[in-house]
Amino acid sequence: MTDGADMQTARRLRLPQINPVWVLLAVLIGAIIFMNPGFTQPTGYMNFLKRAAPLAILAAGQVYVITSGGFDLSVGSLITLVVVGASMLTNNDPAATYWVVPLMLGMGLGVGLLNGLIVCFLRVPSLIATLGMMITLTGLAFMWSGGAPRGYLPDTFRFFGRELIRDVPLVRFIPISVIVLLVVVGLLAWLMHRTNLGRQVHAIGDNPVAAGLAGVPVNRVRITAFMLSGLSGAIAGILLGGFAGVSTDVGSGYELQAITAAVLGGAQLLGGRGSVPAAVGGALALTAIFTLLNFLGLPQPVRQVVQGLILIAAVALAMHRRQQTGT
Repeated sequence: MTDGADMQTARRLRLPQINPVWVLLAVLIGAIIFMNPGFTQPTGYMNFLKRAAPLAILAAGQVYVITSGGFDLSVGSLITLVVVGASMLTNNDPAATYWVVPLMLGMGLGVGLLNGLIVCFLRVPSLIATLGMMITLTGLAFMWSGGAPRGYLPDTFRFFGRELIRDVPLVRFIPISVIVLLVVVGLLAWLMHRTNLGRQVHAIGDNPVAAGLAGVPVNRVRITAFMLSGLSGAIAGILLGGFAGVSTDVGSGYELQAITAAVLGGAQLLGGRGSVPAAVGGALALTAIFTLLNFLGLPQPVRQVVQGLILIAAVALAMHRRQQTGT
């Protein structure tokens, strides 16, 4: 009886586990505040969240594919195609925004659907399938634009990426992109952690054969994961078009940043484990690292080196933990 009571007391006193990504983010935010005290003002942290919003949304979608045991390398090129395509279709016509935005979202879902079908029915590994899709979408963007940015995004389209809601109590203003971030991440987190879809995604990533034998529709769930990733890429493209303008390389590198953010949040590259809030935390931490590098005046190549080292270190740590736990 005494041993049982001691075990129950130990369980009650056990501290909740904290994902290391939140500790890392707190340290990085502390360093930013130390170097730039103005970050504590609404202008500082709201602009930070505005810059981080596209990557955070992208990571929240990418974690579905990673947790299911795959990769999506096509989202960076999808972002570029969304921005270039929207500029060509709207052609500075504000009224065109109302049909172009749904069309771009549908294109994101369509790209995700195609990725999922190739992986599930043609049995092409997701790494190769989405790499091929990345090259295809990049080519389409260059063909559509003639190799150079053309067209102009009207203010009605750029509204999502650069407009603010002003006179907000306490924080003074909230960027529309931050509201989009909260809504999209909230929905993706609910799907992953409060519905049967999330449980099925984890089961497939952990053991697809066992999941199939247990009645999980493996192909349907995998295709859904790719479609959510494609949708997040389209939303990120709409936001980036809002405050970055039209460019044929606007999405370059975002696919690897999204994977890095998800892995920083604890997602296992072999599948079976992933968290939407933690992936968003990884995206915020990555943005904080880039912010610090900018404060230090380091060039773009250094940023790429740091991102590569972070990805290697995060994957190595995840594999080490997996070997220790045996899961």
